[in-house]
Amino acid sequence: MLNRRHLRVKVLQSLYAFYQSNNDNLAAGEKELLFGIEKIHDLFLYQLSLLADLLTEEERIIGDNLLKHLPSHEDLHPKRGFLENKCLLMIASNELLKKALREKRIGWQNEKELLRKLMLTIRDQNYYKTYVSLEDPDFRDDIRFVLTMLNKSILEFEPLHSFYEEKSIYWIDDWELVNKTIIKILKAASASQGYLELPELYKDATDREFAKELFKRTIINKEEFDQIISAKTKNWDTERIALMDMIIMQMAVTEILKFSDIPVKVSLNEYIELSKMYSTPKSNVFVNGVLDKLVEDFTNQKLISAHTIR
Repeated sequence: MLNRRHLRVKVLQSLYAFYQSNNDNLAAGEKELLFGIEKIHDLFLYQLSLLADLLTEEERIIGDNLLKHLPSHEDLHPKRGFLENKCLLMIASNELLKKALREKRIGWQNEKELLRKLMLTIRDQNYYKTYVSLEDPDFRDDIRFVLTMLNKSILEFEPLHSFYEEKSIYWIDDWELVNKTIIKILKAASASQGYLELPELYKDATDREFAKELFKRTIINKEEFDQIISAKTKNWDTERIALMDMIIMQMAVTEILKFSDIPVKVSLNEYIELSKMYSTPKSNVFVNGVLDKLVEDFTNQKLISAHTIR
């Protein structure tokens, strides 16, 4: 699920929180980093299981409509296409998902009002009405409907955003990643006609160690690398340089000098991208310029090999 760029973002966020709190407990900071990364998987489980729980809510709404004092013809003869959606049933019956939900104690049992509002919103959409009117939808029709429901209703549902923000401060930045992952695995299930593969949190066994080491080494080498950065920012008071910009440069220098297995060009590109994401346009140009000068110095000092920059 997570690639190295996502992990760099989580390290950046954790370093920012670490410095802002004036914390000097490296072990506690590392633990908080890993906790924040693990929470991404929890958000994934919540969001995927939400699709399955909408089946239960649809059944409940149909049952409630039948019990109305004056039910309409539609209430008495409901269209059950949503309940027969093979994609949603595939998610609901996935044993690995159910096991993970039990172990993490994740579920929507206490959020019936939220689910009801979301399901009623979905039922009011034209794409829902068109889908449940299909006579014999195939698996790809079912997947297509679920993807439309995700994009047009679930991802835009503000009460759901509020729910997640209250659950964890970590999930604001992880929302897009998790939903892209769900869309990807649903499309893969469409191609395989029903096999739902749940992704691991880390793509590679070494990625967890990479995040830990990058966090730890950036802090351990902070004073030394701040001096190196300061030498290239003589016209700037380092205390007036934005904290986020300093952390990005500290991480970049750490990775370039301490992670010899990662090509310098890759590291440079990654941190320039991070500066675009988390800095102002002017900061982006500033960070880019400083890193270029530092890499030139490191090459001249033979701290890195020239061929690794290309």
